[in-house]
Amino acid sequence: MITFKSLGLNAQLLKAVENLGFESPTEVQHKVIPILLENNTDLVALAQTGTGKTAAFGFPILQKINTENRNTQGLIISPTRELCLQITNDMSTYGQGLKNLNIVAIYGGASITEQAKKIKRGAQIIVATPGRLKDMIKRKMVNIRSIEYCVLDEADEMLNMGFYEDIKDILKNTPNDKDSWLFSATMPPEVNVIAKKFMHDPKEITVGTKNSSAKNISHQYYIVGARERYSALRAVISLNTDIFGCVFCRTKIETQKVADKLIKDGYKAAAIHGDLSQNQRDAVMQSFRKKKIQLLIATDVAARGIDVDDITHVINYQLPDEIEIYTHRSGRTGRAGKQGTSVIFITKSDQRKIRMIENKLQIKLAKQEMPSNETIFSNKVTHWINQIKNTPVKSDLNNYFSDAIESLKDIDKETLIELILSHEFKNFDFNPKLNDSRERNVEQRVNFDRSDRKINAPQDKDRFFINVGARDQYEWQTLKDFLRSFLKLGQEDVFQVEVMKNFSFFSTHKNHRDLVLKSFDNLIMDERKVNVELTKKGKTYSPKSRSKKKKSGFKKKKFR
Repeated sequence: MITFKSLGLNAQLLKAVENLGFESPTEVQHKVIPILLENNTDLVALAQTGTGKTAAFGFPILQKINTENRNTQGLIISPTRELCLQITNDMSTYGQGLKNLNIVAIYGGASITEQAKKIKRGAQIIVATPGRLKDMIKRKMVNIRSIEYCVLDEADEMLNMGFYEDIKDILKNTPNDKDSWLFSATMPPEVNVIAKKFMHDPKEITVGTKNSSAKNISHQYYIVGARERYSALRAVISLNTDIFGCVFCRTKIETQKVADKLIKDGYKAAAIHGDLSQNQRDAVMQSFRKKKIQLLIATDVAARGIDVDDITHVINYQLPDEIEIYTHRSGRTGRAGKQGTSVIFITKSDQRKIRMIENKLQIKLAKQEMPSNETIFSNKVTHWINQIKNTPVKSDLNNYFSDAIESLKDIDKETLIELILSHEFKNFDFNPKLNDSRERNVEQRVNFDRSDRKINAPQDKDRFFINVGARDQYEWQTLKDFLRSFLKLGQEDVFQVEVMKNFSFFSTHKNHRDLVLKSFDNLIMDERKVNVELTKKGKTYSPKSRSKKKKSGFKKKKFR
């Protein structure tokens, strides 16, 4: 059996391992730690989220730095505040037996002067997010010109979030002879460029297969209509009464909307997205880690850096555009040898994405049939009965038993159970619509904002074309919400939203024409140019008439 002692850790760190209850190293720790301890070398390690990467680079840095020297010797760069704080806490725990050790986290959303004071007092290791670190370097609050070790953690995530230029600028302020350790779940071209430009003949370690998914994750998918995702979500939650999971949506608006619906329906849920303040995000994450929240509804950007154990389910309310992002999502469950489930809701027109996932990740996704309401209800009742049977008796209620028995003495046992059951499930919806749904033909009109089709619709309006549609997971309401939010317009300022398969139309008042055209000028979303055009009066567009335009250099989205 491989032990941490066999990896070459010193006595102080082995004591920390013992206190933490670690029994044996994970695969990435077993492969990486001896290399970093025995050599001064650059390293590229490819490993999925949740495989123990923090300890893999954390223990070697702690063993190699000189804690008697107060100068900054190690720099760890991570994509988000959450991950930055998590790494800092983990590193402090690993190094609890090292005297004079000082690890400082620097990140946005907190006082920059307080962080600068902590660094000035001496910090052998700095853990930082790219934006705040670059700002502090510019203000000469941080000196990383003499560091010996530099770690880029979740490198692919950082580059996905647009930190490429920041990373390059930061690394230019570090010495050439430092040891650089790059950890990433995937190896997109940008990460490869960083490795080639700033690293010297790095050793390469791969844990598992590139773009692979954990073997202990069950991948499932349901085919649902575009408007039936929420009903499908409720059905899956009801089938899995002990669920503790993440639900991923594409937009901030959709994220908040799903969370609000779940809360209204009595579920312990919360949303996390970019519109929340940092204090709100921290409060949500603290509640989720303590399992006061059962379901975390998140966008991909907001969820980056979240590392919570025991997640049973990851639910893809909508699929992302890139398979690598799906891998990141599903990798949040099935950790530490436990079983996990990844669920996908997909429309009939997008079933090809399932084949793409299977081929790229070399896995098999199991098609699931949406359960009947009778099955869901039976499952809920069984769970409720088990909860009742296992409820501990509160002794301080003894004084009230006699009154309760007296009040209910005229009701026989069967009637009493019937009353309790009816009260418990009075809000359960037996509407069979979910099971009888039929997806409409998305080659024709996918959906239309009928609430805006009024006789007295504004006459001073402009009609716009936009090159996103149902294939981008939009329906009229989500597209309308996106446009209103992006353009910062009121509820009645965007109307007559019509979603087709590959493109859509929407209307605004004429006084918003310049705002709309300017806002979408050179806009890139998901590595694709979003094109908005003013339609000519009396002229309509069809899929056929757009075919030539489509060849004019638009970059196709990945994972289509």
